[in-house]
Amino acid sequence: MTAQMSPREPSVQGTTATASLPQSTTAQIRILIVDDHTTFAELLTGSLNRESDLCSVGSANSVASGITACLALVPDVVVMDYHLPDGSGLVAATAILARAPHTRIVILTGDPALEALEQAAAIGVCAFLPKDGSLATVLDTLRHARIGGFIVHPSLVSLLSARRRQHSEDIPFPDLTKRELAVLRLMGEGSDVRANAKVLGISENTCRGYVKAILGKLGAHSQLEAVVIATRLGLVPAQHV
Repeated sequence: MTAQMSPREPSVQGTTATASLPQSTTAQIRILIVDDHTTFAELLTGSLNRESDLCSVGSANSVASGITACLALVPDVVVMDYHLPDGSGLVAATAILARAPHTRIVILTGDPALEALEQAAAIGVCAFLPKDGSLATVLDTLRHARIGGFIVHPSLVSLLSARRRQHSEDIPFPDLTKRELAVLRLMGEGSDVRANAKVLGISENTCRGYVKAILGKLGAHSQLEAVVIATRLGLVPAQHV
């Protein structure tokens, strides 16, 4: 693909930088696309540039070029494919967030795995979406992605729940206390222990105790897995995951 570089943007191999667009009256969210599917990247670029509050600053097609492009172009949000030719998008996300921690990263995937979601949540990715999902969902997520939050599309939660049922026995409906349910629902909204403790007016140690009890009752090994299970059981609304 021939790179069309803005004279004000640095040249990065494997990267296409978008020429400067007319300035709008409000600040636009600057987005970098990292995906090796050229047609998908071009279609998403066109869609972004038709939105008054969004704009594409360029694209890259690999882990290496994605990291370089992000550090050079300094986008607000990175849309990252999970599967890239030279490795996982989560490897790129880890490197980017280590150097530019205020960058918001949205991962797109066609084949989700619980381990990938857990890793994404742990490193600070803002959202995990299906690659075959609607454009409107992607655009809305880009607008609302925030540091410290973690959005998982309900379709991915349903798929992971179905896979879990295929490989394990059904989990008995847990007997959670009202306080445990409150903590669980805050977990589903992507808040950390400190924030949850503050909302509930309890100490962080007490909140961690509730989290430990929730994991035990749900048979989960992580907070994300607990939220996935709780969503399947109807304990957490899917739109909050």
